[in-house]
Order: sequence, then structure tokens, then C-alpha cells
Amino acid sequence: MHSPKMLLLIVAALAVTSAAQRPAVIRSFTFNTEPAAIIWIDDVRYGKTGSDGKFTVKTVAPGGHTVRVRAEGFKDTFKAITAVQKGDVNIPLPRTDDPAELKYQEAERVASSDPDKAAESYREVIRLRPGYSRAYIGLARVLSESSDTDGALAAIRDLRKTSTRNAEASAVEGRIYKDLGDDGKAIAAFKRAIREGNGFQPEAYTGLGLLYQDRAQNLGAKGDTSVESAAYVQSAIYLATGLKQLSGAPDASVLYQLLGLVLERQKKYQQAIDLYHEYLRYFPDSSDAAAVQSFIVQLKKQMSEQ
Repeated sequence: MHSPKMLLLIVAALAVTSAAQRPAVIRSFTFNTEPAAIIWIDDVRYGKTGSDGKFTVKTVAPGGHTVRVRAEGFKDTFKAITAVQKGDVNIPLPRTDDPAELKYQEAERVASSDPDKAAESYREVIRLRPGYSRAYIGLARVLSESSDTDGALAAIRDLRKTSTRNAEASAVEGRIYKDLGDDGKAIAAFKRAIREGNGFQPEAYTGLGLLYQDRAQNLGAKGDTSVESAAYVQSAIYLATGLKQLSGAPDASVLYQLLGLVLERQKKYQQAIDLYHEYLRYFPDSSDAAAVQSFIVQLKKQMSEQ
């Protein structure tokens, strides 16, 4: 009879194999809404509509989904899409003159280009509407990226005064602690994010995958190969789960390559090749496509020389 630890490793191996070899079942949606509107599916950002208000996405995730749409000057709008729905999805947006909503949109617009201005705008949103959860999270993100980790953690603590369970906030907290090198607190925050998201939190799964990948590389450098191998197993589990949850979102492009590298380190060359082929099917025009194709050639050569 297998021990509980051995059963966990068997399940882990099956999960990673499934992620690397699952069939490419693609379901397309064309969203029709306002021009320059941002489209999220299950809180994963997919992109913006064009000047015609249209945006087409492909998702491999089965089941139903929740779409969120935001455009400047309009109220955030949510729409459920069913497990069998595909094709055109019309999402009209109501206009808004809510000062908190408009200030939040301003903060989001400048977050990457002017984090100080964004932080000021997020704080104004919070003054206008203390329970605006996304403003606290946005503030935490820009402060963290500006190396103000104390301020970022304070923003998350303030959020929890009005919203005790928030999966995205916990994922951001995990990233902060990971960057600080506090693995224990990072793992606890990422796992809390997964619980609060009822199992769906690709950012937290990705954070855990990267944390265990770093741990494996550090252990390998010290010559501790047995523990290094176990850390790579954990990394692959979390990255594969994050990749599956991201589905066909743009951020999945990076995860394919991260998971492929982990599989290569484990000498699971065929699984890595299958994963890279899947990447090329979903992102054939990406700037990394040629590099990924070269990975496949190199791995096939390594396999032939074994």
C-alpha cells in the first residue's frame, strides 16, 4: 500500500502530465461593448476592445465564466456566460458620474506610468468610499512596486477591516512576502488566497510555483539533490494549476515557459515538448515563438542522445 506522501506524489505527477498533454479544446467569444474597454474573465485580464468595441478571446477552460468589463466614464459591468455559450456576447455599459468610480479609473490608467499619482488617486477613492476593495488592492500593488512594502501591507490590513476575505489581496500579500524573502509568510498568504478564492486564484498558484522553483534552484546549487527534486515537483504542481486557471489569457504565455523550464530540470523532456507545442498553438505570433520552437529542437536532440 502506498504511503500518504507517495500518493501525493502520484497525484502530483498526474496533474502535471495532464497540464502538459491535455487536448486543446478551444471555445471562442467575441465581446461587443464600448471602444477601449478592458475585458476580464474570472478576474483574469484578457485585453482591450478595439475602436469598434469588439474583442475576441479563446479559452480552454470548461464550464461557465464571469466576464467583467470596464471603460472610462462607464460603470464596471459583469455578465455570466454559460458552459455551452460561445460566439458573440453583447455587454452594454451604463455611464457613471460616481466620483469614486471615476477617480478609480484615473488611478488604474496611470498606475504603470506614474505610480505616485496612482497612489494619490487610490487614496482619494478610499476617502470617497472606504469600502472600495479594488482601490486598496490597487494601492497595495503600486506601493509594493515602488518598494514601499510597509505601506503596501498597511493597505491590505486596512482593506481587511471591511473585507476580511479577499483572495486577490491575499495573493498580493504573498507576493510582497516572497519579494521580502519570508517564504513562510508568503506560502501562508498564497494558500489563504486559494482558500478565499474557493480554489481559483492563478496569481497565488503562480506565486507558489515560483517560490518552490527558487527553492529548488537554491538547493541544487548546494548539492542537495533529493530535496531539490521534491521542490521541483511542488513547483510544477502549482505552475500547472495556475496555467490551467489562466486558460488562454495573455499572462499564460509566461507560465508555459516557466513550467516548461521546470519540466526540463526534472528531465521530463517529452512533457516539456508537448507543453511547448501547446504554447505555439495558442500563441503562434508571440515574440517568443521562435525561441520556444528552438527549445523543442534542443529537447528532441537531447532525447535522441540519451
